[in-house]
Amino acid sequence: MSQLTICLIISALTIFSYAWGKLKMGTTALLSMVAFVVTGCIEPSAAVANFANTNGVMMLSMFVVAAGFNRTQFVKNCASSVNRIARGSLTMVMFGYIIITVILCQFIQSSMVVFGIMAPMLAASCEELKIKPSKVMFPLMIICISTLSVLPLGSGATQFAELNGYLEANAYTDYAVALTDPMKARLPMLILISLYAIFFGPRFAPDEPVVETTAVHAKKDTKEALKPFQERAGYIIFILVTLGLIFQKFLGWDIWVICLAGAVAMVVTGVLSEQEAVEAIPWWMGFLFVGSLTMGGALTATGAGEAVGNVLASTIGSLGNRYVMGFVFFLVPFLLTQVMMNRSVITIFVPIAILACKSMGANPVGIMILVQSACLSSFMTPMATPAVPMCMASGGYDLKSVIKQSLLPAVILCIVSVGWIMTVFPLY
Repeated sequence: MSQLTICLIISALTIFSYAWGKLKMGTTALLSMVAFVVTGCIEPSAAVANFANTNGVMMLSMFVVAAGFNRTQFVKNCASSVNRIARGSLTMVMFGYIIITVILCQFIQSSMVVFGIMAPMLAASCEELKIKPSKVMFPLMIICISTLSVLPLGSGATQFAELNGYLEANAYTDYAVALTDPMKARLPMLILISLYAIFFGPRFAPDEPVVETTAVHAKKDTKEALKPFQERAGYIIFILVTLGLIFQKFLGWDIWVICLAGAVAMVVTGVLSEQEAVEAIPWWMGFLFVGSLTMGGALTATGAGEAVGNVLASTIGSLGNRYVMGFVFFLVPFLLTQVMMNRSVITIFVPIAILACKSMGANPVGIMILVQSACLSSFMTPMATPAVPMCMASGGYDLKSVIKQSLLPAVILCIVSVGWIMTVFPLY
């Protein structure tokens, strides 16, 4: 039996265990990691290195930062102000938070970090309205993921250069991606998915958490109010972390360094005790993240992504219709990104898209952006991106509830992206 076959079997069993729910997700993730290592699907050193992944450090640090912010009266006062403006309407509350989230997503390069910033305040607003976090965390999460870097601001201003680099690397410079092309391609999706999150997302979300919630909306009412110094320190640290993440490129610091520094500052200043900081971290989610990285690494190392890409490349010429071709180039990367790192899938499929268009003498710009959009819009499984397990911990979701809530927005993304992009950026 080939390594590729073994890897696919372990991956399928892992996903089945997540859906089955008899084992804790963190336990399943670690068992999966051990299986990949024992069967030789991934090197032991590569699997162990995932425990020190900077995204994992950033994710767990943001839980501590958010927990410290949540201990202050500032977050409660902000939530009360939002609720007064919204006059108690959940739709208006969602409108305000979604708009702010979309704006932050244009300047901060991590969907997980944006979620970590917005989730405490949205949770506090819902708590005052007597609404469970399970109603709102998933809609917030899909906005953090699917609208990231859509506009040519911040990291969004570099996407065209990256795509042009792929064109040069594959010696197909008859066409070029303009600065505003990614925005022109993805803007309708941003608008429609935002409307979905505001008006429909909470309706399809579970009324009660499916599993125990943690971290960003911890029960602070049972704790004593912070002293004035700690109160001010809590929201000053949170604001400085947010500003640091927005201006990260100018500061020259890595995102994980900013998040970790904020987490340490929350403890040093006494906003959180060491025990409270440790309790704020959902360790099962950290194990889930490590297991997800290991699965993605194993699939990449054994050539699963390339195998799928080669099959796609061999059949692409017979598709004929541009919308069918666009549908395939969106759907396949979108599904693969649910279990593989999006950067790996982009690296595999953007060159395949370019070479396919080159063989037909077609314009590759739309197909390239379509692949990129699919890879940057993955939210159906906890393996897709760190923001998903963070959302699961905050909203109290299991895998079944995440997939159930994902189906309709995934269909919307696919139809809108393929229909619009293949019309605005035709092959010929």
